[in-house]
Amino acid sequence: MKKMTVSLVLALMVIGLLAGILSGLIGVGGGIIIVPLLLLLGFSQHQAQGTSLAALLPPVTLLAVLNYYKEGYINWKYAIIISAVFILGGFLGSKLAISIDQKILKKIFGVILLLVAGKMILGK
Repeated sequence: MKKMTVSLVLALMVIGLLAGILSGLIGVGGGIIIVPLLLLLGFSQHQAQGTSLAALLPPVTLLAVLNYYKEGYINWKYAIIISAVFILGGFLGSKLAISIDQKILKKIFGVILLLVAGKMILGK
Protein backbone atom coordinates (compact mmCIF):
# COMPACT_ATOMS: atom_id res chain seq x y z
CA MET A 1 0.00 0.00 0.00
CA LYS A 2 1.12 3.56 -0.62
CA LYS A 3 2.95 5.49 2.11
CA MET A 4 0.78 8.28 3.53
CA THR A 5 2.35 11.63 2.62
CA VAL A 6 0.97 15.17 2.70
CA SER A 7 0.81 15.22 -1.10
CA LEU A 8 -1.05 11.90 -1.15
CA VAL A 9 -3.54 13.15 1.45
CA LEU A 10 -4.12 16.31 -0.61
CA ALA A 11 -4.57 14.24 -3.79
CA LEU A 12 -7.08 11.98 -2.00
CA MET A 13 -8.95 15.05 -0.74
CA VAL A 14 -9.16 16.43 -4.29
CA ILE A 15 -10.42 13.05 -5.54
CA GLY A 16 -13.07 13.00 -2.79
CA LEU A 17 -14.18 16.55 -3.53
CA LEU A 18 -14.31 15.96 -7.28
CA ALA A 19 -16.21 12.68 -6.86
CA GLY A 20 -18.64 14.35 -4.45
CA ILE A 21 -19.30 17.30 -6.74
CA LEU A 22 -19.78 15.08 -9.80
CA SER A 23 -21.93 12.65 -7.80
CA GLY A 24 -24.27 15.46 -6.79
CA LEU A 25 -24.14 17.11 -10.20
CA ILE A 26 -24.55 14.17 -12.59
CA GLY A 27 -24.84 11.05 -10.41
CA VAL A 28 -21.34 9.60 -10.91
CA GLY A 29 -18.46 9.29 -8.50
CA GLY A 30 -17.17 5.90 -7.43
CA GLY A 31 -16.18 3.78 -10.37
CA ILE A 32 -16.08 6.48 -12.99
CA ILE A 33 -14.17 9.12 -11.03
CA ILE A 34 -12.46 7.64 -7.98
CA VAL A 35 -11.10 4.44 -9.53
CA PRO A 36 -9.32 6.05 -12.53
CA LEU A 37 -7.83 8.79 -10.35
CA LEU A 38 -6.54 6.25 -7.83
CA LEU A 39 -4.99 4.35 -10.74
CA LEU A 40 -3.19 7.55 -11.72
CA LEU A 41 -1.83 7.70 -8.16
CA GLY A 42 -0.28 4.26 -8.63
CA PHE A 43 -2.91 2.07 -6.99
CA SER A 44 -3.45 -1.39 -8.48
CA GLN A 45 -6.84 -2.03 -10.10
CA HIS A 46 -7.89 -4.14 -7.11
CA GLN A 47 -6.69 -1.50 -4.61
CA ALA A 48 -8.47 1.28 -6.51
CA GLN A 49 -11.74 -0.62 -6.67
CA GLY A 50 -11.59 -1.72 -3.03
CA THR A 51 -10.67 1.76 -1.82
CA SER A 52 -13.45 3.33 -3.90
CA LEU A 53 -16.02 0.92 -2.45
CA ALA A 54 -14.75 1.56 1.08
CA ALA A 55 -15.05 5.32 0.54
CA LEU A 56 -18.69 4.83 -0.48
CA LEU A 57 -19.48 2.69 2.57
CA PRO A 58 -20.62 5.54 4.81
CA PRO A 59 -23.68 7.49 3.66
CA VAL A 60 -21.63 9.81 1.45
CA THR A 61 -24.58 10.86 -0.66
CA LEU A 62 -26.94 11.75 2.18
CA LEU A 63 -26.88 15.52 1.64
CA ALA A 64 -27.14 15.19 -2.14
CA VAL A 65 -30.12 12.84 -1.74
CA LEU A 66 -31.79 15.38 0.55
CA ASN A 67 -31.49 18.06 -2.14
CA TYR A 68 -33.00 15.77 -4.79
CA TYR A 69 -35.72 14.64 -2.36
CA LYS A 70 -36.71 18.24 -1.58
CA GLU A 71 -37.26 18.84 -5.28
CA GLY A 72 -39.30 15.63 -5.71
CA TYR A 73 -36.75 13.81 -7.88
CA ILE A 74 -36.52 10.51 -6.00
CA ASN A 75 -38.61 7.42 -6.60
CA TRP A 76 -38.09 5.66 -3.25
CA LYS A 77 -39.68 2.37 -4.36
CA TYR A 78 -37.24 2.06 -7.27
CA ALA A 79 -34.30 3.20 -5.14
CA ILE A 80 -35.02 0.57 -2.46
CA ILE A 81 -35.27 -2.23 -5.03
CA ILE A 82 -32.03 -1.15 -6.71
CA SER A 83 -30.27 -0.78 -3.36
CA ALA A 84 -31.33 -4.19 -2.07
CA VAL A 85 -30.13 -6.00 -5.18
CA PHE A 86 -27.04 -3.76 -5.42
CA ILE A 87 -25.86 -5.24 -2.11
CA LEU A 88 -26.01 -8.77 -3.52
CA GLY A 89 -24.48 -7.67 -6.83
CA GLY A 90 -21.63 -5.90 -5.05
CA PHE A 91 -20.86 -9.02 -3.04
CA LEU A 92 -20.91 -11.29 -6.10
CA GLY A 93 -18.96 -8.80 -8.23
CA SER A 94 -16.25 -8.37 -5.61
CA LYS A 95 -15.84 -12.14 -5.28
CA LEU A 96 -15.39 -12.35 -9.04
CA ALA A 97 -13.09 -9.31 -9.27
CA ILE A 98 -10.59 -10.53 -6.70
CA SER A 99 -10.20 -13.76 -8.67
CA ILE A 100 -9.39 -11.95 -11.96
CA ASP A 101 -5.87 -10.87 -12.88
CA GLN A 102 -5.37 -7.10 -12.50
CA LYS A 103 -4.41 -6.61 -16.18
CA ILE A 104 -7.59 -8.30 -17.39
CA LEU A 105 -9.71 -6.47 -14.82
CA LYS A 106 -8.26 -3.13 -15.92
CA LYS A 107 -9.15 -3.91 -19.55
CA ILE A 108 -12.71 -4.90 -18.58
CA PHE A 109 -13.02 -1.65 -16.61
CA GLY A 110 -11.76 0.39 -19.57
CA VAL A 111 -14.13 -1.27 -22.04
CA ILE A 112 -17.10 -0.61 -19.76
CA LEU A 113 -16.09 3.06 -19.44
CA LEU A 114 -15.83 3.32 -23.24
CA LEU A 115 -19.22 1.68 -23.74
CA VAL A 116 -20.87 4.01 -21.23
CA ALA A 117 -19.15 7.05 -22.77
CA GLY A 118 -20.16 6.00 -26.29
CA LYS A 119 -23.78 5.51 -25.26
CA MET A 120 -23.84 8.88 -23.50
CA ILE A 121 -22.24 10.73 -26.42
CA LEU A 122 -23.94 8.95 -29.34
CA GLY A 123 -27.19 7.74 -27.78
CA LYS A 124 -30.45 9.55 -27.31
